[in-house]
Amino acid sequence: MEPIYCSILKSPIGELVILADDTAVYEVTFGKRNTEELSENDISKTAKEQLQAYFDGKSKEFTFKMAQKGTAFQQSVWEALCTIGYGDTLSYLKFSEQLNNPLAIRAIAAANGKNNLAIVVPCHRVIGSDGKLVGYAGELWRKQWLLEHEKEISGKGQMTLKF
Repeated sequence: MEPIYCSILKSPIGELVILADDTAVYEVTFGKRNTEELSENDISKTAKEQLQAYFDGKSKEFTFKMAQKGTAFQQSVWEALCTIGYGDTLSYLKFSEQLNNPLAIRAIAAANGKNNLAIVVPCHRVIGSDGKLVGYAGELWRKQWLLEHEKEISGKGQMTLKF
């Protein structure tokens, strides 16, 4: 079994747990984990620094090494999620059309839900066809915060006050 490393980032939307092995980050989550026995490594520290820069509005992309396990279909969905621009949103319908698979909306939504790299693989940028926020494992209030943050930093929408 490979060693597990962990960095914790206290973000404006809660504590982020960043899990890595010796080669890549494989999970970024808001979920509570028992991390008392785990220490950081260079990979988890780099991810923490880049996520902090994201929250500070100084960075719009992530370049640290990452890898999450999933089927070929899930991997293709996660890869496509990374093409949705910072500050942009896309409906599940448009996203499925972009993947040349318009009948696979539910399968795409399920793959979105299996994404273990919150924020980094931007599943929060996919919304309902009616423009409403739907389905986010990190809770909808976080999804709303992330979208408003990105729109504010990118200048693509009205600024909303954050409390």
